[in-house]
Amino acid sequence: MDIAGIEWVKKTHDRLRGSGFKLSIAESCTGGLISHLMTSLPGASLFLDSSVVSYSNDSKIGLLGVSASLIREHGAVSEEVARAMAKAIRKKRKTDFSLSTTGNLGPDAIEKKPVGLVYMAVDWERNTTSKGMMFEGTREEIKYQAALSSIHFLYEVVETWI
Repeated sequence: MDIAGIEWVKKTHDRLRGSGFKLSIAESCTGGLISHLMTSLPGASLFLDSSVVSYSNDSKIGLLGVSASLIREHGAVSEEVARAMAKAIRKKRKTDFSLSTTGNLGPDAIEKKPVGLVYMAVDWERNTTSKGMMFEGTREEIKYQAALSSIHFLYEVVETWI
């Protein structure tokens, strides 16, 4: 992990660990990497309630309860689905915050969405916020960038509301 990556993971970890709040995560394209990064530091059990890798559309529908019609209408790689994933995992696990990711790591475009397009969402009691980002590189590089950017995004939202 590079220095910047370590810093954002550490900052987010420290902020959540000291907050008393609980976090749940629903990952698609990042495939558990966010959870791995968050649990690589001691004390994650103080804030991390659960993490689900819902990689397929069927798991987004079956595990999380994302609407099949939402996926059909917008595609699995969409801001709408990222928001639905975040809302669903937070509601199911009754946590204070949730984070979700969905995107296209490549090597080919899917759903007419370009390689490197990733959506992330953070849900909490007051709001759901989301954004899309474009990353470049190999499949692994995009995955890593998406995971770190999602953790940074979570940190920004938590800092605003805690």
